[in-house]
This record gives sequence, structure tokens and C-alpha cells, in this order.
Amino acid sequence: MKRLATVAIVGRPNVGKSTLFNRLVGGRRAIVAATPGVTRDRNYGTVQWRGQSFLLVDTGGFEPATSTPLTQQVVEQAQLAMEHADLIVFLVDAQDGLTPLDEEIALLLRQMLQKRIVLVTNKVDPPMKTSLVAEFYRLGFSEVLPVSAEHGTGVGDLLDHLLGFLPPSEEAKVISDAVTIAVVGRPNVGKSSLVNRILGESRVIVSPDPGTTRDAIDTPFTYQGRQYVLIDTAGIRSKGRKGYPLEYYGVLRAIKSVERCDVALILLDATSGVVQQDARIAGYAIEAGCALILLANKWDLLEEEARAADQHLRRIREQLRHVDYAPVLFISALTGQRIFKIFTLIERVIKEQDRRIPSGELNRFIRHVVEKYPPPSAKGRQILIRYATHVSRKPPTFVLFVNDPDGVSTSYERYLVNQLRSTYGFEGNPIRIRFRGEQRRRGRRVRAPGD
Repeated sequence: MKRLATVAIVGRPNVGKSTLFNRLVGGRRAIVAATPGVTRDRNYGTVQWRGQSFLLVDTGGFEPATSTPLTQQVVEQAQLAMEHADLIVFLVDAQDGLTPLDEEIALLLRQMLQKRIVLVTNKVDPPMKTSLVAEFYRLGFSEVLPVSAEHGTGVGDLLDHLLGFLPPSEEAKVISDAVTIAVVGRPNVGKSSLVNRILGESRVIVSPDPGTTRDAIDTPFTYQGRQYVLIDTAGIRSKGRKGYPLEYYGVLRAIKSVERCDVALILLDATSGVVQQDARIAGYAIEAGCALILLANKWDLLEEEARAADQHLRRIREQLRHVDYAPVLFISALTGQRIFKIFTLIERVIKEQDRRIPSGELNRFIRHVVEKYPPPSAKGRQILIRYATHVSRKPPTFVLFVNDPDGVSTSYERYLVNQLRSTYGFEGNPIRIRFRGEQRRRGRRVRAPGD
């Protein structure tokens, strides 16, 4: 399978790159705000148009003369995106007109890259098209394509133009069977460092300042022949500590990334131990139904302590009892310690997620555990489990048909989950049981003692 062709959107801050990115990929994948410098890392999305597909990259505002360490990293990320792109969309703001920074970027693009560059003027709406676009021909490009990313004007023409320079669809197939991995955790636990270590490049910006990552950044890659998509997310703060709106939207996207992933890697800070927010983040993963792995990062700072691993594992299990089924790995994103053992665990929990229990075997199992410990009566009425079936894999979900669904206690549901996990495993995966009235399903019933 050949890789998708890549198109990178570049330009100075606040010209509408993320708005155009969202318009082309079809959804609010990148955070958009009137504040310059919102996008910092490269953000990837797949565009499908007229039966063809390509990978689109949103980049941070390109300011070559920038001086601060963080904004310099933004520039470096944009440069990396351009180096790896097959085609570059140079976006300018028609409302602002041609600026000296536009001219500087155009000069750098022509000097640095031997690649096709498509100049696109954004924020153009008829009937002002001609007057707004004309001056941009001074940049020396053969044609200028006007669009309004916000309203969609000219976007179809732009896509048609881009496809003329990209390989045909049979050479660029969308990867549909990739395992999606979200790296989540509270701020400054090392999520971006872990992503960069796994990918072997400075894929996302790393800074000691909490909140550096704002978007949920998707990166497709291959490891040992297996296709993956790795998502770096913004640090998830407690509700009372969310700051300005950009941070709020970054956290919201992090939570949504957990909802769409196959496996969530929850990063813990081994030096500070488990805190309440770690438990809350694990709860998001349980609610989303994804598989879950706990990674205690910064282990290089503690591993020399006697019995450190046993002590930390015991604390993690005590403080995160609701995810006691999740494997734990002690790692160092800084040194690379045990990093690639993560993939062994990922494949293990995915395999457990795919486990299926045939109905006959499942009902024999349920009959056995009910005989061992019958469900407590509800309002003097005996609870009878009539039939059980395994209905879905993500998460492993079981439907039990009973004579009184509301009468099954939470503690008995927990007992059934523990028995399922003890017998069948489902390591790293939350197990869900749904109780339904017996009128929803007729079949063999699982008898309680004395029935």
C-alpha cells in the first residue's frame, strides 16, 4: 500500500489556515480563533474529493524572523511539514492585502523548496474578488486561486486544482484498518515527548510550559508492518482550573480523541504519583469504551530507588482501582526506556478486545456463576437471568435478559464483570453488561437455584 500524497497549508499567522483545513477535511478538526498563533503543531487530516484522497497538513503561523523558543519551534514544525509535503498551499489574507511577511515567506518558499506551490487568497467573497486578488500576482506565482474558507466559496475549484498535481486514487488508498492510539494525561506529564520518541522525530512541540499542545494532533505511521494513528492531545486539567477558551477547546478535543481511539495511553507522572485528575482522566476512557494502558513516565528519575517499581505499582493499583484491569508499564520518554514495549501491550489489549464468547459457552458460564452466587431478590422478587449474549467488542458488551432489569443491583453487576474477567481476561478493556426485560428476547433461561 502506497502512502497518501501530502499537501501542507502554510502562511503567516491568522490568515485562516485552520479554517481552510477544517473546510477541506470536513469537520472542526483544528481549533479556530481570531487570536494569532492558535495552531502550533502540525495537524493531519484526510481529504476525499471526486474519488481521490490525500493527506492535508495544517501548520502554525510561519514567522521566519521569530525569536522566542516556542514560536521558533512553531516555525520548525511548519518547515518539517513543507519538507515532507508533495504540494504546498501558500495561504494569504485578501482582506489584509499583501504584507511584507507574505513577501518574505514567498521568497523563502522559492529558495528552500523544489516543489509545486499553489498560492491561495483567503477571505475573498464576490463581487470583490478581482480587486482583492490582483496585487498578490506581485509575489511571482503564475496563478492565484481565491477562496473563502469560512463560507466555502471557491473551495471546490481549489480541490480540483490540487488533484491535478497529485497521483491518481489507485496509487493513494486510505488506511482504514489502522489502530488509533490516543496519548492522554494531565498537563506536563510528557505526552508530546512520548509521541516524538515513538515517531523518532520532533513531530510535536515540547516545552516545559504546561498547555503547549492545544489541538489533538493525528499522525499515521507504521511499526513492524502494522498501521497506526497516534494522537497527541492537550493536557486535561481539572474543571476548576481550565483557563482561557483556547485551553478549554483543547481539552474538549482531547476528550473527543479518547472517544474515537482504539487504545488510550494514560500517562502518569511517576515523580509526583497518582492524583485525582489521573483518576478522572481514566474515567473518560472507561466512559468512551476504549482499551486502556497506564504508563508511568519519568521512570529514569526513580528506578534506582530500592523496590521502587513494586511500591509505585501498589500505589497505582490502590488509587486507580476502577481501572485495575489496565496493564501498567514504567517508561521514560526522555531516554526511550521500554518505549517499544508499549506496542506489545497495545497488540495484547486489542487482541483481548477482539475476543468473542459463543452464546452456548457464555450461557453455561453465567449459569455456573449464578449457581455459585445467586442475585439478591428485589422487593421480594427473585431475579432470574433468562439468557445472555455477547453483542459487541468495543468495549466488550454483554446483554443479559432478566425478569426484572431494574432489580439487578450494582454490586451484582460488578460480581458478574469480575467473574467474566477472571475467566476470559479482556485485559485492558472495560466490560459492560446491559440488563433487558425478558420480553426483548425469548430463549433458554439461566436458572437460579431453587427455580
